[in-house]
Amino acid sequence: MRFSLRGGDVRMRKVLFGLFAALFVVSLALAQGSVQDQIALSGQAAIKAAISQVAPAVVRVDATKQLSGWWEELFQDPFFRRFFGEPPFGERQVTSLGSGFIVEFGGAKYVLTNLHVVDGAEAIRITAQDGRILQAELVGTDQWLDLAVLALKDADDLPTAPLGSSSALEVGDWVIAIGNPLGFDYTVTLGIVSALNRSVPRPDGSGYFRRMIQTDAAINPGNSGGPLVNASGEVVGMNTIIARQTGMGLAVEGINFAVPIDEIKRVLPQLISQGVVTRGWLGVYIQNITPGMEEQFGVAPGEGVLVADVVPGSPAQEAGLQSGDVIVSVDGVPVGSTDELQTEIMYRAPGEAVQLEIIRDGERLTVPVTLGERPSEEELAGLQPEESEQGIRKFGLTVQAITPELAERYGLDTTRGVVVVAVEPGSKAYWGGVEAGDVILEVNRQPIITVQDWNAAVQDLSEDEEVLLTVLRGGRTRFLLLR
Repeated sequence: MRFSLRGGDVRMRKVLFGLFAALFVVSLALAQGSVQDQIALSGQAAIKAAISQVAPAVVRVDATKQLSGWWEELFQDPFFRRFFGEPPFGERQVTSLGSGFIVEFGGAKYVLTNLHVVDGAEAIRITAQDGRILQAELVGTDQWLDLAVLALKDADDLPTAPLGSSSALEVGDWVIAIGNPLGFDYTVTLGIVSALNRSVPRPDGSGYFRRMIQTDAAINPGNSGGPLVNASGEVVGMNTIIARQTGMGLAVEGINFAVPIDEIKRVLPQLISQGVVTRGWLGVYIQNITPGMEEQFGVAPGEGVLVADVVPGSPAQEAGLQSGDVIVSVDGVPVGSTDELQTEIMYRAPGEAVQLEIIRDGERLTVPVTLGERPSEEELAGLQPEESEQGIRKFGLTVQAITPELAERYGLDTTRGVVVVAVEPGSKAYWGGVEAGDVILEVNRQPIITVQDWNAAVQDLSEDEEVLLTVLRGGRTRFLLLR
């Protein structure tokens, strides 16, 4: 039997083919929608599971402090007490609010939080998620990480937070912030890792936080000390810094920073046993070797860290290190970035002897160095290379010549102009919006190349005159009027 495709059969076949194709497209769309829904539900379930693993270990931290007004100091003088009696007001009691999370170490329970939350506190109260209120004792502090460790009593049955690895984080990873912003207990916000290894100015101006995690997860006052959690339900950081506005007064959102948990885990044993952390110190200003510089210094790509300058009187100077040396290893451990070198040095004990392999003028040398103790952040901020020439202080500005160390510190890629290293609060420059790290290129449209140019341009200007500054900030030129 033979079949023939006549006109009607052909039309029917086309209709059936179109119907089948339409059904296939609809089925495919439904299947894709189902897959997307499943992925969304799966991600939502993972986030919920991560929260449930850490949230029970998050606590509220209330630190009570005594503040005295100016009259308290005034009335310490017997003269004033004789003629005016007792001061009109006594000390004021204030309570600062923060967050923290419970960890276990050596069989005991501790709360980790930010130092700035409990610094100077006379009493510290912890409120657990189940509503229990416990008194806490400060057992260790580390200014470098803004970290405080609190001991708890009668806390054996309280849950602890699992600690993860911040070194495993990648930009784009989901992260969760848990804390008590503005007193709203156990608030959860979601975001991503925006950047890693950020250097962030400390609020008090005493240097920088290093290797910080940047996130857009919403963080507000009261979140300080709370955990930053990954999608696996592990603590990967401690929420510490909130960016609110620039020096120009421009509001910013979604820029927050956390201390990496790996840094905290390194110092926790020493904080619990000794109460403080002592770190090794070499005393060099360093910078990464950028592409194109390798051949000049005789190193392979990704090898070594360049010594930009040496701190006078430091262990590095005593060992004979020089500007232009390239440090390629510490006790045989290769270093290829400033972060790697800092980590190798700062987590060694002061007084420890190390062997540095360096390259100097193309020759490989081994230099023995006995490490010193790392100075405080305030002391480090005051250390400047001898070659960093300072200009005339004017309008509340302190400026210096751009050295390799200052270029590294402020992320500069220019040697033209002078860099602002300090702005006096309330000064003309302060209200004009000048920030530390700004590079001044012109004063009243007069080009500034060196410190001498700056001195010549400002020495005859009065503090009452309007001054137009041309500055370079973040790779962009802008004009600031000081009045």
